[in-house]
Amino acid sequence: MRKGLTFLPALAVAAMLALSAPAKAAPDANSVVATVNGTEITIGHMIIAHESLPAQYKQLPIDVLFKAILDQLIQQTALSQEVGGEVPLHVQLTVDNEMRTLLAQEVIQKVMANAATEDKIRAAYDEAYSTGDGGDEFNASHILVETEVEAQDIKKELDGGADFATMAKARSTGPSGPGGGALGWFGLGQMVPEFETAVLAMKNGEVSDPIQTQFGWHVILLTERRKAEAPEFETVREQLANNLRQAAIEAHVDALTAEADITRPDLKDFDPAIIKDLSQIGN
Repeated sequence: MRKGLTFLPALAVAAMLALSAPAKAAPDANSVVATVNGTEITIGHMIIAHESLPAQYKQLPIDVLFKAILDQLIQQTALSQEVGGEVPLHVQLTVDNEMRTLLAQEVIQKVMANAATEDKIRAAYDEAYSTGDGGDEFNASHILVETEVEAQDIKKELDGGADFATMAKARSTGPSGPGGGALGWFGLGQMVPEFETAVLAMKNGEVSDPIQTQFGWHVILLTERRKAEAPEFETVREQLANNLRQAAIEAHVDALTAEADITRPDLKDFDPAIIKDLSQIGN
């Protein structure tokens, strides 16, 4: 009994000491893991370094990675201190550009998150497909050549009764040429803007005048136009979300640049090739 009586007070004292001792703070991004000549390396630095590792390195055991990353940061810090107080110009410019990029990405991420909420995506779907169809689809063929003169010559022959598929097999330089120029069915947004604009203005069976795109000169035959069935929401959900994000980013950037005080000096004496001259920044 006496031993029991002496044990209980001792246990109580230990408990009181434990309660009165300040709790040790859990490590966070600001926790210092090493100092090199007074320069601190924190958990935050290690988190960023880990995040930038290639995927295969992230598969290593975490204790191995922790030591390797910390050792690397210590070595890099020691090496960087050897430069002294003046940062080389090319390094400072790289840091400036990287900082600009990272901060711009922060804003873009916020804009995109607000642009593509579930309600906004659903509203975009309802607006796009409120009629119950998925818009116009087109079945067309084309003959692609390099010059306008060739295209004009082909158009004249077609107007004179030449067979389109035969002409495409003989003259078209595009990958659809061997198949008579047939492109199959396609919807809005699937062709380059100039091609799409021409097709939208055409009637079934009509052959276009020569149309220039980034690929060359086209003579187009519109075979048929039809209404597509409206797609299921989940099928186009991500596409609609991306459209909303892109539109929001463009609008935000346009608004910012319109409001910003931007000056552009006269650059007529600048040779654009100067941006390739590394000697300008000490390299």
